[in-house]
Amino acid sequence: MSLLELDDISTGYGSFQALFNVSLKVEEGERHAIIGANGAGKSTLLRTICGLLRTDDEKVRFDGRPIGQMPPHKRVNLGIAYVPEGRWVFPSLTVHENLLVGAHTKRPGIWTVDKVYELFPLLSRLRQRQALSLSGGEQQALAIGRGLMANPRLLLLDEVSLGLAPVVVERIYSTMPAIASAGTTVLLVEQDVGQALTFADRVSCMLEGRLVLEGTPGEISQDQIVAAYFGV
Repeated sequence: MSLLELDDISTGYGSFQALFNVSLKVEEGERHAIIGANGAGKSTLLRTICGLLRTDDEKVRFDGRPIGQMPPHKRVNLGIAYVPEGRWVFPSLTVHENLLVGAHTKRPGIWTVDKVYELFPLLSRLRQRQALSLSGGEQQALAIGRGLMANPRLLLLDEVSLGLAPVVVERIYSTMPAIASAGTTVLLVEQDVGQALTFADRVSCMLEGRLVLEGTPGEISQDQIVAAYFGV
């Protein structure tokens, strides 16, 4: 049984349909990347998984349990953490306080403040700084760390490289193996195909709200990715 199963998801915003018949499975312990151009529906898919967008109950299953109608806070309690696009942090709180907010579920697990500081040593040195004073890369590390503080079984990451310098992106991605080796399943949305292929055990490509290609990085060719990404 897969950790996450999506079955024929079609949803959107009001009269605008953003997803069309999307089905996807994510296995426990997997590093799964969803790639696609801007507007392909990737972020909408993550919002559906975390509960910001609702669908029929049976359409989304987590560890075999139907959760399509479950509110977001209950999904967090089950072990789904969402790090949205845009490096959302609490700007007036310190780094340390932001991390403590992430632990509000009190789910048992290995991720503690000390463990996050070990993963992101820079945050340890900045622990008393207000989040608003951090650089973009530091805020992204903090957002990921706060997500880990919920001790999720499934971590949803939306566009972690967006707006960051390449050296900062490399630094962020260098932490992914440690996150995965700690037993956290990662589902990541990314426009940077190179980073996604390096990171992932499995890759799915979306185009105009549809899942058009899926496989391991070794199974799918560059030509297939280009065709799926751009619809050519």
